[in-house]
Amino acid sequence: MTMRPIRIIGDAALRTPAEPVTDFDDTLRALVTDLMDTLLGAPGRAGVAAPQIGVSARVFVYDADGHRGHVVNPRLEPTGDLSPDDTDTDDEGCLSIPGLYFPTTRARRATVHGVDQHGQPVTVTGSGFLARALQHETDHLDGRLYVDTLRGDTRRRALREIRAARWARR
Repeated sequence: MTMRPIRIIGDAALRTPAEPVTDFDDTLRALVTDLMDTLLGAPGRAGVAAPQIGVSARVFVYDADGHRGHVVNPRLEPTGDLSPDDTDTDDEGCLSIPGLYFPTTRARRATVHGVDQHGQPVTVTGSGFLARALQHETDHLDGRLYVDTLRGDTRRRALREIRAARWARR
């Protein structure tokens, strides 16, 4: 079991869009295994994206609502207008922002299209927590963190708490 260290907010790897995967080889399979080992060994987990362990590759793993797997080169299917009936607001956290959770609005349903570690097509569709995880992990691959979606007082509180966090004062 190879658990890799998680990069923390402030690390440039988390803000840089990940590179598409073009080689479906042993190196990719080892990356998927390391990501899953890291996910399963982490507290409060739902997913881990390659940039969170410092690898610029469009790959994430997930374990949410009884569904576990990985997606390479994912494309999040557009969810349309996102009226209030199509969204949920719930506390969201991130291994790269340890111990902090803030109310975050996400689409209630999400679909991701991509391939697996062997290059075979895969589609993952979910609602609730799985939909949230798919959106969250895809954001990581685009260099975004969930706190980037926050607005108003919630965003100000999140930024204050991040600055005050013990891990941010290294």
